[in-house]
Amino acid sequence: MSFINYSSREIILKIVYYGPGLCGKTTNIKFIYSGTNPDARGKLISLETKQERTLFFDFLPLALPAIRGFKTRLHLYTVPGQLFYSASRKLIMKGADGVVFVADSQRERLEANLISIDDLQENLASYGYDIEKIPFVIQYNKRDLPNAVTAAELRAALNPWYPKIPDFEAIAAAPNGPGVFDCLKAVVKMILIELKKSGK
Repeated sequence: MSFINYSSREIILKIVYYGPGLCGKTTNIKFIYSGTNPDARGKLISLETKQERTLFFDFLPLALPAIRGFKTRLHLYTVPGQLFYSASRKLIMKGADGVVFVADSQRERLEANLISIDDLQENLASYGYDIEKIPFVIQYNKRDLPNAVTAAELRAALNPWYPKIPDFEAIAAAPNGPGVFDCLKAVVKMILIELKKSGK
């Protein structure tokens, strides 16, 4: 699924941040953007309609090794979380190399998380992807809130594939964003392993 730009000698990887509305996808992307070298990143683009918003930016992580002489550029996307934007989510998923599922740790959002992860599996299946085979990590966000359920409870509900599919606790809204870059690094590492396997 990765795109190879021969003129700039770059391999472009598409990573989609998925999850229910207001779970922290946008906060993740903004935190990563603010922590990325300004010389190596593109503009943060927000595609907004009256009711929905999709964020996108691309950057060249300077720490990543070249693959067969090609630099690796990341394209990060968020999907609109509200249930009625299923068509938009499906479209954004097309060609994804990896997925970060952002779960809202608040107890009252557990059902929304479950609906969203089912929606993700349906959209992946529509493109012939298997959630157990595509590079995929789960983030339990908002760990600092008083109504957050335990990470073990979230894992039991959302990650039956553990430990094959890694998961991380995070607080994307905190000034130091614990867990945010851990998720990104993990999914990128998984994508690069898949690329090497496929001989790209």
